[in-house]
Amino acid sequence: MSDNPISERIDRRTLLRGAAAAGVVGIAGCSDNGGDGSDGEDGSDGSDGSDGSDGSDGSDGSDGSDGDDGGSQDVIRWHAGGTGGTYFPLSGEFEGIIEDNTDYPVEVSSTGASVENVGSLGNGDADFALIQNDVAYFARNGEGLDAFDGSPVENLRGVATLYPETIHVLLNPEADVSSLSDLEGMRVNTGDLGSGTQVNALQILESAAGLTTDDFEEQNTDFTQAANQLRDGDVDAAFVVGGWPVGAIEELATTTDVQILNMSDEERQAARDDASWFADDTIPGGTYEGIDEDVDTVSVQAMIATRSEYSADAVEAVTEAIFENLDQLSIKTDFITVDSAQDGMSIELHEGAARYFE
Repeated sequence: MSDNPISERIDRRTLLRGAAAAGVVGIAGCSDNGGDGSDGEDGSDGSDGSDGSDGSDGSDGSDGSDGDDGGSQDVIRWHAGGTGGTYFPLSGEFEGIIEDNTDYPVEVSSTGASVENVGSLGNGDADFALIQNDVAYFARNGEGLDAFDGSPVENLRGVATLYPETIHVLLNPEADVSSLSDLEGMRVNTGDLGSGTQVNALQILESAAGLTTDDFEEQNTDFTQAANQLRDGDVDAAFVVGGWPVGAIEELATTTDVQILNMSDEERQAARDDASWFADDTIPGGTYEGIDEDVDTVSVQAMIATRSEYSADAVEAVTEAIFENLDQLSIKTDFITVDSAQDGMSIELHEGAARYFE
């Protein structure tokens, strides 16, 4: 992907300038990271299971970064995302399915999502995680993000893709914004520092509007805080990446007037041309209170990832449990299917997942 224009044009110094302080950069196989994507909130609260509070820090032998023992006593450490997005509640449903259909107990942790979760898989603090397919590609190939530049996460493996992660560009109605280029000079929340949301936001702003962080006032918070900023008039726009409906946006729309930018065909084409993982997407009218018309935008893909050294038997059992019991899901049921589970898969499959799908 080094020949992809966006990889050359992302301002690497500004993209993750706060990430080093958060421990993102300098990951020999990837250490804890800053945050992400679809659910990029409250992930830096230490709830990633590495603090020992969940009993899986190794004192009980269950962290075993190789996961090869595969015994029923081992807790599967599943890293999700922030509670205001889609990753966390969906992971909770996966937890129930896995525990009902295998011998494995599961512990779901709220995290900063994709970038942080990649780090947790890379250093063995997590066994499974939800991440974005573009972040997975960057991490596995050691490019595209300062967190991974020149340091590929070699043990990162795919399990399945799930559903579109829709880019929502939320607008303060008083900002009078009708295109991405109108955001020049404005206050824009691009998501948590180092998050997949921030990556997507900066890609889209540069590709579709020629804007870099020198052209607007960038702010960085999680979904919930971004919603509060919009409600209070402290920002003019905020990027949120997640499968619609996103809980934080639903809540915001019930308490205040909010708009979502309807991207033009030209803007969407420009985003797709510069980053092949983007796909056209539409948020149906009525998804959020007060937004009655369809909203055109773009999306990436949410996916389940694991680590290469984790037990193939365990990965196969988890994969089979989920995809043989999709009728037990209530979230993203129109998207998560066996037939589409490899669409947009951007990295190699784990052996256990390959056994099930192949």
